[in-house]
Amino acid sequence: MRKIGFDNDKYVRMQSERIRQRIAELGGKLYLEFGGKLFDDFHASRVLPGFEPDSKIKMLMEMKDEAEIIVVISADDIERNKRRGDLGITYDMEALRLIDAFRASGLYVGSVCITHCRGQEAAAQFQKRLEALGLPVYRQYFIPDYPANLPLIVSPDGFGKSDFIETTRPLVVVTAPGPGSGKMSTCLCQLYQHHIRGEQAGYAKFETFPIWNLPLKHPVNLAYEAATADLDDVNMIDPFHLEAYGTQAVNYNRDVEIFPVLSAILERILGKSPYKSPTDMGVNMAGYCISDDEVCREASRQEIIRRWYRTCCEMRKGMAEQSAVYKLELLMNQMGIAGTDRPPVAPALEKSRVNGDTPAVAMELPDGRIVTGKTSSLLGACSACVINALKTLAGIDDSVMLLSPEIIRPLHHLKVEHLGSHNPRLHVNEALIALAVCAVTDPVASRAMEALNELSGSEAHATVILSAADENTLSKLNVNLTCEPRYENHKLYHG
Repeated sequence: MRKIGFDNDKYVRMQSERIRQRIAELGGKLYLEFGGKLFDDFHASRVLPGFEPDSKIKMLMEMKDEAEIIVVISADDIERNKRRGDLGITYDMEALRLIDAFRASGLYVGSVCITHCRGQEAAAQFQKRLEALGLPVYRQYFIPDYPANLPLIVSPDGFGKSDFIETTRPLVVVTAPGPGSGKMSTCLCQLYQHHIRGEQAGYAKFETFPIWNLPLKHPVNLAYEAATADLDDVNMIDPFHLEAYGTQAVNYNRDVEIFPVLSAILERILGKSPYKSPTDMGVNMAGYCISDDEVCREASRQEIIRRWYRTCCEMRKGMAEQSAVYKLELLMNQMGIAGTDRPPVAPALEKSRVNGDTPAVAMELPDGRIVTGKTSSLLGACSACVINALKTLAGIDDSVMLLSPEIIRPLHHLKVEHLGSHNPRLHVNEALIALAVCAVTDPVASRAMEALNELSGSEAHATVILSAADENTLSKLNVNLTCEPRYENHKLYHG
């Protein structure tokens, strides 16, 4: 079974205590900039086994009577229909999704702040939509030469020109659909306006990675570099922390580079900056909650390999640069790991080889067993592998036919004759629908269906780039997929 290397309960407890402590230190009002994903943080759960993807939400739930949320979105991102790469939806739609998710968790969303405003019509229309839905909306206006022009920024014509966001609770969580939305400037603008009103307020930052009190080259921190290879983020020793305290702490280049400017802004607003280093600004307690360091090291090595495969495939699709692949390969060389160190890779390649170089998929189940699948006239390789995995998990003999041909044939006919597909083989979602139909009358198929949840946490590798349909279904099943960076055929369009 999957080994645990992270104490999630301890993390939720320590993190909420640390935030309460920071609120008290800064006068009873804290604007907390949240970096990374609040929901579904699967990167953290992969590199810190035991970290639950919704841990940050659970932590906020511990403080739900003390916290409110501001969702920040850039007018520029609304105008150009910027999309989240993982979900494929625009940032304005992601803002709505986030609000729904917070409310479903019982958390209070106080308002939306639209940043970088300079008359963008799309942003104005989005504001009208939000207000029609009953959401308070505030604007933060574009400041020329931000963040360099300090006299203008910290003035009535800079931060003072923007709307003051009305808040009622001691902890204000500032989050956004993605990076570059203006979270930090929103926090600083609020600090300025509180100060003008003679009110105390503070600012802090919550980033899970890199983990400041782990070594610079610890695999968990290197896995963060791998995850941001396309952004050119680099982990580094925080020079300001080293100078101030004589101890090493890990941060990343963007926070280190912006700190002198941020510190100067805080000095202009408050008279004195409360922080001596970018590490000081953080409230991350994750490093104190690692219960088995070697488990987290190995999980991080595997994550770096996954990221390498994914980036190689994205480059093959024209969606990533060669430089990102080089960076990942450099990290792998530093750690002495290779793609073949991923357990399902060799079985998938061997399955393909013995079947005449046809597509194949191998899956490592959570208990360490390996199952494989190949392309047939009825099923794609991924579908065959998933069906075989369900047989294994449910204790069903491999010779048993789970999917009745009487069910599959009409699906083939529907796909080809009525829906215009050139590929009659069933994708994973289609195979699972067929299995669900069979389970109505077949108790063996029903047993296989009941084993679906046991696939969660499995590791799969395909010898070709799989279809988006198969990738999406495996993602929903929480199966971590990698692929060889090649297509099954030489067509230009791969749907």
